Amino acid sequence: MLPLVNGSSSTLDPLAPELLMDLHVKYIQALDTKKNDLEYWLTEHLRVNGIYWGITALQILGHPEALDQEQIVEYLVKCQHENGGFGGHIDHDTHILSTLSAVQVLITYDRLDAINVDKVVDYVVSLQNEDGSFSGDSWGETDTRFIFCAINCLSLLKRLDDKRLDLPKTIDYIVRCRNFDGGFGSSPGGESHAAQVYVCVGTLTILNALHHIDADQLGWWLSERQLKNGGLNGRPEKLEDVCYSWWVLSSLSMMRRVHWIDAPKLTLFILEAQDTETGGIADRPGNLPDVFHTNFGIAGLSLLGYPGLVAVDPVYCMPRHVIQRIGLDKH
Repeated sequence: MLPLVNGSSSTLDPLAPELLMDLHVKYIQALDTKKNDLEYWLTEHLRVNGIYWGITALQILGHPEALDQEQIVEYLVKCQHENGGFGGHIDHDTHILSTLSAVQVLITYDRLDAINVDKVVDYVVSLQNEDGSFSGDSWGETDTRFIFCAINCLSLLKRLDDKRLDLPKTIDYIVRCRNFDGGFGSSPGGESHAAQVYVCVGTLTILNALHHIDADQLGWWLSERQLKNGGLNGRPEKLEDVCYSWWVLSSLSMMRRVHWIDAPKLTLFILEAQDTETGGIADRPGNLPDVFHTNFGIAGLSLLGYPGLVAVDPVYCMPRHVIQRIGLDKH
């Protein structure tokens, strides 16, 4: 039976499926052995991100030893470029998304000594634009996701005090992305989306600027993302998806409002999206699993207090004990 979450009055059906922890560990371990599958090569640009998703899921499952740490560190070192950023795979162009994932893995393993941290900072700082936003790479695309990745990365590296940064402008830009419904978009005027809410709330949390949010209004909008089957969607009139178990719950957690959704129903939805043969979690029940949804489904269950899981930090999506170890725990 699921423990009560912040006073939730409902409980999980005792006949509900359980989290298949051992099977999920085996699923993640097998991901790098599927080199005969077309999907393996089509997702090459996501290799560094995939390592972060897999390792984070394993950490939350309580099996940090399931992958070869030294092999992963050696691989990530090869992905760092002269400009300090990391590509999604060896010889791929640098991007803030893969740079953050690499830093998160190396901090989880306590192996920042393996890379040139100063160059990482130079790379991230170089991506800030005049209006306070951040580009994803040298080509200039902007998105609130990239702001969060940059601020998250610099926070993890304890380098938010870099004099080249203009953090007040970044906060102002995030505030300008807020909409009438309390949500946030990818840019000023962009449609509210749960994933964009997470990155904007996360950025403001890290920068101690959460007072710019109307927590009741945004909490209402986020709680409205839960559908009758218990799953959460990213926008009104869209299908439910396991990954929003993270984007929505983490935002509610930062605002102390996780209890505004039905935790047992969401837990059941995530558990029913498991593949009982291969392991892994899909976007919704009946679909094929992938490491992205596996990680964010397990992370969502951790936020819900599912028994046996390691606590996850709602801001950084890393094990809370790692965030505490480096002195950044805000919750």
